[in-house]
Amino acid sequence: MSEQNELPQIYLLTPTAFEPEEFAPKLAAVLDAHEVACVRLALASKDEYTLGKAADACREVCHARDVAIVIESHVSLAERHGLDGVHLTDGARSIRKVRKVLGDDAIVGCFCGASKHDGMTSGEIGADYIAFGPVGDTDLGDGTKAERDLFEWWSMMIEVPVVAEGALSIDLVKTFTPVTDFFAVGDEIWSTNDPVKALGDLIAAMG
Repeated sequence: MSEQNELPQIYLLTPTAFEPEEFAPKLAAVLDAHEVACVRLALASKDEYTLGKAADACREVCHARDVAIVIESHVSLAERHGLDGVHLTDGARSIRKVRKVLGDDAIVGCFCGASKHDGMTSGEIGADYIAFGPVGDTDLGDGTKAERDLFEWWSMMIEVPVVAEGALSIDLVKTFTPVTDFFAVGDEIWSTNDPVKALGDLIAAMG
């Protein structure tokens, strides 16, 4: 995206814990109000029943609106619950294996912290996107921030789409809009009383 004329797209993260019956209508409201490219099921739970129930509820909401949905780390659940792919958190280590399991049509993306090397390796072996972060103050990853110059270099040199995530704010969205393809937005909106408005405010900051 070296000559970026289009604004970044929104990559929506779910909360790390939620009741599917309560969250599904909130997710639907956000997807109905704003254009979202993809949703990531980002539950912290390791319980397959909990994850599966959440996956089914969110998949129904997303697919009814032609929005792709991926799950963080749980490759087998992506297949079992009809999701569109997986988001890996271990850099380049398992991309090849996961690609073999899920096939060429699945979305396989990965989080690479602030490591240009991990990002480049992941892109070379088949990741569909690379997420760098955190861009703001948070304990995501080891706390090392992914700075704007990493995104600027990436957007000029690498064709694989790049995602900015981690403690986004209005100011950070303004700063990173020229150099990223996606903003991964999660707690930034779900922690507010009005997620639809909160996401609208972040989107408005891109303009």
